[in-house]
Amino acid sequence: MTLGFTLGELFAGPGGMALGAHNAARATGTPLHHGWANDYDENTVSTYIANIRGATADSVICQDVRSLDIESLPHIDGFAFGFPCNDYSLVGENRGLKGEFGPLFAYGVKVLEHHQPEWFVAENVSGLRSSNGGSDFKRILDAMREAGRGYKLTPHLYRFEDYGVPQRRHRIIVVGVREDVPVTFRVPAPTHPDRDQWKTAAEALSDIPPGTPNHRIIRHPESVIRRLELIDPGENAFNAKRMTDELRLNVKGATLSQIYKRLRPDRPSYTITGSGGGGTHGYHWAEPRALTNRERARLQTFPDDFEFVGERGSVRRQVGMAVPPHGAFHIFRALFRSFQGTGYSSIPQNLNQDGSPVGRHQLVDA
Repeated sequence: MTLGFTLGELFAGPGGMALGAHNAARATGTPLHHGWANDYDENTVSTYIANIRGATADSVICQDVRSLDIESLPHIDGFAFGFPCNDYSLVGENRGLKGEFGPLFAYGVKVLEHHQPEWFVAENVSGLRSSNGGSDFKRILDAMREAGRGYKLTPHLYRFEDYGVPQRRHRIIVVGVREDVPVTFRVPAPTHPDRDQWKTAAEALSDIPPGTPNHRIIRHPESVIRRLELIDPGENAFNAKRMTDELRLNVKGATLSQIYKRLRPDRPSYTITGSGGGGTHGYHWAEPRALTNRERARLQTFPDDFEFVGERGSVRRQVGMAVPPHGAFHIFRALFRSFQGTGYSSIPQNLNQDGSPVGRHQLVDA
């Protein structure tokens, strides 16, 4: 068992998971080194290289994971992968393992089989729990558990607003520790467990300095501005009480509540996403406009000096698909403390080993 780690990543995105891991390593005095990372999108890879310590054009591989030679990748001690969530999302067809992206988790399992890292952290959307009646999640957990020498799993549905992220973002995180490693991971206790402790959108978006990267305001058509002016904070295009017939959207079957939904300044943001067209980009509570990419990045807890590479639409997708670094920080900090044998406050996991729920968790003393 090592107390310093080399990290590898698949589906790395712009680096939210990696940034959280490196911040946690510094906070706990844990040596953590970038080993390698992979993503298929050129701008995303460029963002990762520009912001993650130790990352280079040689170590961050821009390639479809299905053609990646996993066995040729260098040795790693720790592994992170936020496998694609498109087919598990509650929005859309929810095709699960039968979809184009659902089976891609298996490439993470291949890393576990061949490289057998001491630990891994895997992330996906909350909809994974119900995909195909829960059978998809069970199959994924079984594959992770049985990979290589075997792994002890701690699956948990995290509410990131309970950990100081100014956004209602609920994600399944599975932490695995290799069976022969004498370490037990426990779910870290929330740092902001009560609603009155949650960080609000107004707190997150205040005082963005002029000239901050990725902070260009979108110029909207006059009709969009007029529509937004009739939508109050917390309302959307379909439930706005002051909406006129002239500006009402005529979209049959549209039930997505985030269409032209304006943030409430006194609450965390709703979930920031990377997909969708106009009307789904997140909207300011006081100004009739979409959020800038920097504002979206702040809601995702990326620091202002983390500069995203690419045109506006590409950056929007990168920000929305990322793991919030501050949320990842708390998980990695608990993991590194577990390896150090350092106590920390924890709660029982809220998901069973087969992925089914176990009910409400309660605080456990360190």
